[in-house]
Parts: sequence; structure tokens; C-alpha cells
Amino acid sequence: MTHAHSAISAETAPVLEAVGITKSFGDFRANDAVSFSIKPGEIHALLGENGAGKSTFVKLVYGLLQPDAGQFFWHGNPCSISGPQQARRLGIGMVFQHFSLFESLSVAENIQLALPDGEVLTSLSARIRELSDAYGLAVDPDAYVYDLSVGQQQRVEVMRCLLQNPSLLIMDEPTSVLTPQETKQLFAVLRRFADKGMAVLFISHKLDEIRALTSRATVLRRGRNVGTMDTKGKSNRQLAELMVGSEVADISRHKELGKLAEPAKLAGTPPVCRITKLQRPKSTAFAVALDDISFCANAGEILAIAGISGNGQDELMSALSGEWQPPTGDVIVLEGTDISHFDPAARRRAGVGVVPEERNGHAAVPSMRLSDNALLTHHSLGQTVRHGVIDHTATKAIAAQIIQAFDVRVPNDDPMAAALSGGNLQKFVVGREILKSPRLLVVAQPTWGVDVGAAVSIRTAMLGLAANGSAVIMISQDLEEVFAIADKIAVLHDGRLSDVMPADQVTAEQIGLLMGGDDARRGASR
Repeated sequence: MTHAHSAISAETAPVLEAVGITKSFGDFRANDAVSFSIKPGEIHALLGENGAGKSTFVKLVYGLLQPDAGQFFWHGNPCSISGPQQARRLGIGMVFQHFSLFESLSVAENIQLALPDGEVLTSLSARIRELSDAYGLAVDPDAYVYDLSVGQQQRVEVMRCLLQNPSLLIMDEPTSVLTPQETKQLFAVLRRFADKGMAVLFISHKLDEIRALTSRATVLRRGRNVGTMDTKGKSNRQLAELMVGSEVADISRHKELGKLAEPAKLAGTPPVCRITKLQRPKSTAFAVALDDISFCANAGEILAIAGISGNGQDELMSALSGEWQPPTGDVIVLEGTDISHFDPAARRRAGVGVVPEERNGHAAVPSMRLSDNALLTHHSLGQTVRHGVIDHTATKAIAAQIIQAFDVRVPNDDPMAAALSGGNLQKFVVGREILKSPRLLVVAQPTWGVDVGAAVSIRTAMLGLAANGSAVIMISQDLEEVFAIADKIAVLHDGRLSDVMPADQVTAEQIGLLMGGDDARRGASR
């Protein structure tokens, strides 16, 4: 198929052009004289590290923020985008990374809420079916959201934008929760959009996808546009180095393990942690029950629990961290000790490190300094509190050690957590746990929404911990990450766990099928 976006005339007028767009927050300049253009029928990537200014720029385009300086042009005419409503009236649609659907409503009812004219459901449903057929979206207007997969929910969000007849569609990290099969389906839809003349602005950290889908990419670095280039003929390494402005390491378990530490001789040793017949009923109507979860985490290994968000990951994480405890014993055993009834602090004292998925509010408190955030998990080890009194010198020393060891970019020696970019806060949170050399590290979505440089740093640290004899359980929906560093993989779907499989004996396509509910390789275990 010849894609329209690959054959755009150089003379075609841009759908959207930005000239000298600047936005500051206090003394911090998030966008510094950014210029950008996208043409009809073009799929254009927006690249950059965390904190590079991508989110700010997109919010300006969609009217969620207002620029301090600069000018937008829409189809060649100067315009001011005062808010999302005006953006939609112009013809700008946006599909956010985190969906905003009501699970208890039907697809048509969810879409109706977003449309300004209060269209009756019967005619709206007919329009949804018509557009669904035209673009191959496979959206059923009568289905209820709670019955839909994540990929199907995303198509609902796209359909909601389509019904507003956009000329420009912005997609923010659209594949972060999709299986490989769903990603291929989405790309086919986006190419149809481009063939019909729609411009697509595609934001992603997945460089393979950028190269496969887009024709051009604009790179932001520290708030400035450092260039727009053709993506064809560029390697992942070239794109990554344009983003970070320096060489980027190629991290994988097999390539890098020997450089990190001498692996312990661990063959035949008992598992660090054994989970046996973990059962957990639904806590709410929309929660997921865990059904007979059994597996082992071995010293020197990274075990990846893959799966699409919403299939029991949160429930499993809370059971492993101690935020929820099973009603019976001998379910979670750490090096011969039954820790099933241990709370989070007791599990940390026993040698468990935990990095939850949500870094703001769960892993870290944004309104507290990094030293105080270090205290949150180190106090149980007796290093920072003596006789009930906080040793602030000790907490600051620990924070400084984390900052130095994990290359956390900070505006001052001990800033508020809220002052850090997402990637840097994630490095701090991961570093805080690894610094304690836990016997077992449980980490959820370790590189979620972080740039390539931060991802390399985090993955290197996890590999180093495993190489030194600890066990790592990584809950992740990023298959690139899973295959980069995991020794073994299991898939969690609808509260059930597949067999544990050696990573070098399965393909991403096979894992993707399991993530989508294919039971072909499910078994007793493990």
C-alpha cells in the first residue's frame, strides 16, 4: 500500500504551524521559541526526553495552556487556541494516554457526553457504525465499556475524536497499553486517516514504532526544537542520540550482564521467593480477582509478569508489597520465612524492595523533599530514625547518594519531588529501593513514560541487582522492555497467570496473544 503521508508535496500548506512558541512556568522555560509544522496526510512524530517540553507543547496546541509568546497558524491563518472547545471547533482532536471513559456506560453513551449538540443515541449509533466501517475501527456502539479490552477502549476514544471531523489528530503514547496485534491494527487505522488527508501527530518513546509509522520527526531538547528530520533511513540509536544529545547505550540482559557484575553461581539454589496458590476475590465491582497464582522468583533472575493494564496487576502488586495480605499463611514465602501476613514495613525489613506503578502519590509524595521521600522507605531499616527522632543528616545523605548513583537531574541539592521530571523522579524511586540491595525487588512498570536515557539507567540498575544475586519481579506491559532484560516471562490475563517461560524461547507475538487472552500456553505452573 502506498501511504499518502510518504508522498506529501513540499508545497502543501501546513494544517498547523507554530512559530516561536514560548511557555514558562516561573523561572523554568518549558518551550523556548519552538517552531513546528505538520501537513495534511502526514504522520509526524514528536520526540524528546522527559522534561523536553513535549507535553507542554501539545497542551498549547490543544488549548489547555496559553503561550507567553509566538503564534499558531491554522491552515495558513493566524489563530489563538483559547481552550479545548475551540481546538475541537478548529478541527484538532486529541487521544490522551489515560482514557476518560465511564465503565458503566455504553460506547455510544460515552461518546454522546463529549459531543456538544446532544445528538440522540439512535442516530449517533448509526454514525458510529458508518465511521467504524469506513476506517476499520470495529467499534460497537451498544457495547459497555467494562466489557472492552484496552485496545477497544482506545478505538472508542479515537471514534470520539473522529465524530468531531478533525483535520489534526494528536495521539499521546497511544501504544503503551496495547498488545503487538492491537498496535498493528492501530497503525493500519492511522494510515487510513493519513490516506484521507488527516494529519496525525504521534508522540511515543518507542523508536521502532516511530520508524515504522512516521515520515518525519521533530525533536525537542530542553524546551527547544533541535531539528526536524526524515525518519526513513534513521536507526533507533540515531533517533535516541538526537533526543538526548549524546551517545546512548544499548542495554539488554545478554549484552550487558557481564559488564555489570559477576553473576553468582546460583544453579540449584532454592528460590528467593515462592508464591503458592494466591487467591484474591474482587475488592470492587470493577476490580479483578486473582485466581490460583503460583510462581517462583529465583536469585540472579528477572521474572517479567507481562500483561495489559487492568488484568490483575494492581491486585498482584498489592499482595506482593504487603498492602493486601492473604487470609491464610504459606502463600508468600521469602527465603524460608512465611511473610504472607507481613505488612509493607515488615516486608521491607525482611528484604523486599517495592516500586509501585504510580510514582506521584504512591511511590513518592510530590510536596515533600527528596530526603523526606528517602525516609519513607528507609526508616524501617533503622538507618534514619533513632529513638523516635529523625536524623535529617542521614536522610539527606541517602538522598544525595541516590541522586549521584542514579544520575538524577535535580534543580538543587534537596528539591521537592514535584520539581523533578517524571523520568528523574522514577530514577530516584527505583534507586531508593536498589540502594538497599533487597533480596527481592518487586517493580511495576519501571520505565513507564520515561525517555530512552532514563530507561537505560533504570534497566541497567535492575540488571546489576539481579547480577549480584537478588531476585527481581517486574510487572510490565512494555514488551520491548520485557524482552530486553527478562530471563523468564509469564503473562497475567483476567487474574490468571500463564506458565513461566524462558524469554529466549518465546516471541513477542506469542506473548502478545497471551496478553490478549489466548489460553494456548496457559498451564498449571510454573
